[in-house]
Amino acid sequence: MTTTPAQFNLRSATKEDCPDMMELIHELAVYEKAPEEVTVQFDHFVDCGFGSNPVWQAWVAENEDKKVIGFALCYIRYSTWKGTRLYLEDLIVTEAYRGKGIGQQFMDLLIEEGKKAGHSGMMWQVLDWNDPAINFYNKLGADLDEGWINCSLNF
Repeated sequence: MTTTPAQFNLRSATKEDCPDMMELIHELAVYEKAPEEVTVQFDHFVDCGFGSNPVWQAWVAENEDKKVIGFALCYIRYSTWKGTRLYLEDLIVTEAYRGKGIGQQFMDLLIEEGKKAGHSGMMWQVLDWNDPAINFYNKLGADLDEGWINCSLNF
């Protein structure tokens, strides 16, 4: 007998979801062993998603009690080789709800949204030690490129 994963309500994020989203961002930072690296100010986070010139969009997952238990946040990236692509900045599911199919539901939704918008694909990063995430992405058939080095410059 096969079982299907529980269905959770996925919906577009609203401004009112931002406090819960920030909690999840901090939970992810602790998981990634870098809690001190979350330096974004709450008002800036909110403005960048819901202000006059939003740069990101997000979807949240709610449990049966309407509590936000995860989110996927992305923005549009431009590739001179591929055109517009979604860039998945974060896909976070709170620890108690991991392994219940929410990540798959998010990926299905993002693929659908990306195709609908005419994007050529989606990109994201994963830490090389995050085996559960790597295994999940491998099951999706994602290409995990070991040939690129991530670079950043802080201002």
